Amino acid sequence: MKSGSNDRCLCTGGTKLKECCVDKRKADERQAMLDAAVREVRELLESRSFASLEEANAFLNRHMQQRNRAPEDDFDGLSSGQMHRLLHYPFESPDLAAFPACLDVVPDAPILRLFSLLVEKLGDQGLKATTTGNLPRNLCREIALTYWGEEKYREVFRYGELRTEPMFFDLHVTRIVSGLSGLVRKYRGKFIVSNGCRRLLNKQGLAGIYPRLFREFATKYNWAYWGGRSEIPLIQQSFLFTLYLLRRHGTEWRSCRFYEDWFLRAFPAVLNEVVPIGEYLSPEKVLRGSYSWRCLDRFAGFLGLVEIRRDPGKGLRGDFLVRKLPLLDHVVQFHL
Repeated sequence: MKSGSNDRCLCTGGTKLKECCVDKRKADERQAMLDAAVREVRELLESRSFASLEEANAFLNRHMQQRNRAPEDDFDGLSSGQMHRLLHYPFESPDLAAFPACLDVVPDAPILRLFSLLVEKLGDQGLKATTTGNLPRNLCREIALTYWGEEKYREVFRYGELRTEPMFFDLHVTRIVSGLSGLVRKYRGKFIVSNGCRRLLNKQGLAGIYPRLFREFATKYNWAYWGGRSEIPLIQQSFLFTLYLLRRHGTEWRSCRFYEDWFLRAFPAVLNEVVPIGEYLSPEKVLRGSYSWRCLDRFAGFLGLVEIRRDPGKGLRGDFLVRKLPLLDHVVQFHL
């Protein structure tokens, strides 16, 4: 039987596992990495002599720079330096990846179709928010019927009517991201289209709106908001690495497992941060499911960067196939 993080650790007879051996394992891993680095430095310096400490430091700095620039197999050809910048400075590294402020095509994506319907329904006067701060029920129903069509609407809500904005979660997310982008805002208890949004629509159309939605979705909207599993911030933080993988491998249909494998290969230590769910969902299963759902489906799929093919008999359960859409190459321009 597998031990859970709240189980008692055998080494102390009382301490919770997550407060004892888990922390020890993490410390052991950090120590092992440190020991390996020390061994590497010793091997480098063993057969060399330097006139001064400054000369030795300069030699080590050159070595580390060369190492950071070397392609890594586990990063699918990226160097550790490039990966660091993709993770921590995705929008501040134009030599690696550029994001046009206005696209050179008319974008098509689920989030953009919902945004257009929302702006249309709000009109010039806006609409009063509910007491819970959401969009009015009738507005949500009207948008859902237009977005899905009557047949799918009835299928989605066959067990109950659409009563609140969060029940139409795609619209709920679109409204949140539009708010983070400053395109739709709440003023004196009403949802209104901002003046900046109107100017942008008049000047650039949806080609200028999409990059704003993309950036806020990637950086400010919390991907773990829907799902109820572990937070796992690295899934969202590595969004640009996933788009890099899709650019390299996404022209053919591939299983979501393919991209899950790359994520685990690049960031194996993240498993230490994931808590299992019950007896059947191990940390790896939780991580794989969270990655595919949040990054491939709810991010890349919802923003129109990939198309997804599922087995109709399984619905949202099980693996699915992913293929890159042309919009991806217009949204981010890699220089790698």
